[in-house]
Amino acid sequence: MTQRIRLAILGATGSIGQQALDVVRAHPDRLEVVALGANRSTSALEGLAMEFPRARTALGANALAALATDPDAELVLVATPGVAGLKATVAALEDGKDVALANKEVLVVAGHLVRRLSGGAGKRLRPVDSEHNALWQCLVGEDRANVSRVALTASGGALREVPVDALAGVTPQHALRHPTWRMGPKVTIDSATLVNKAYEVIEAHWLYGLSYDRIDVVWHPESLVHALVEYVDGSVKAHLAEPDMRLPIQYALLWDRAPSAAPRFEWMAARTLHFGEIDARRYPCFTVVVETARSGDPGALIGVSAADEIAVERFLRGDIPFTDIAPLLERGAEIGAARKQSGEPGLDEIFAIDAAVRRALEKEPAVA
Repeated sequence: MTQRIRLAILGATGSIGQQALDVVRAHPDRLEVVALGANRSTSALEGLAMEFPRARTALGANALAALATDPDAELVLVATPGVAGLKATVAALEDGKDVALANKEVLVVAGHLVRRLSGGAGKRLRPVDSEHNALWQCLVGEDRANVSRVALTASGGALREVPVDALAGVTPQHALRHPTWRMGPKVTIDSATLVNKAYEVIEAHWLYGLSYDRIDVVWHPESLVHALVEYVDGSVKAHLAEPDMRLPIQYALLWDRAPSAAPRFEWMAARTLHFGEIDARRYPCFTVVVETARSGDPGALIGVSAADEIAVERFLRGDIPFTDIAPLLERGAEIGAARKQSGEPGLDEIFAIDAAVRRALEKEPAVA
């Protein structure tokens, strides 16, 4: 009998964590939960502790790094949103553990650190996002030198059919109704602004060692094609599957193929797939983040990440309109760039810049 993979799940009560536990329940012979962590959901974590009584549990952001280095764990799923997952990711990699990463901000603010520790996408750093997991599957067995360019697909989020002139009046309830994916509120709003897709461009840069001019984003509302890879001969591999996060989660955790409860792709069904360019007028946040990444200024990227967390929280509370998010990101980039010292930032400087941007934005109006 194959020895079970000993798994720690950080963010166990969130959307990704819950679907990861579905994968565990489906493969009890392959996966064993040894640690469970959450930021705030005390009652939900207590319920999981009853289901997995042998697993160590911890609550709060400060406890996640300790769980990431649990001596019983060999694979750590980082599914906590925001910069809170950074310390845990670095701690797990430094401790020699493999990491399944479902946190975009970790690579946005510290891609240089994570790549140095892991070497990029592979067994030690396993991408969980559907697009990056799809890219990895398209690259298996291929010589990376033969890759010409890659494309990530974007559904367009909950507001893709709202007239651009009406975006200022959309409500949080409307923006949270994603047409395809079931995600947490932060990621769902980031999908509506396309910040999440801009973050994925940055992730692709660090995961696969690709320059930004070789990474495209393609509008694809059906969410059936998750990624495309073009090779030097002009041929293209595409990863297709019905949208279900249990598929990429399972592949990342098991690191091979296994039966899944996810729906099968109906290739005899009559349907049309649409592809197109990203509308810059509809998604100004996408442009802000990608241009900041292309600037090569890590301080500005840290500032964008911090500003986005603040902007999403304000929008969800009803404090600012949806259209104020992009100007806040620009302001965060400015503050972060001004706070950056020379060279690539270490963990302490990353958190110092993040904190400085948050303090500065708390004292400023929503829009400059």
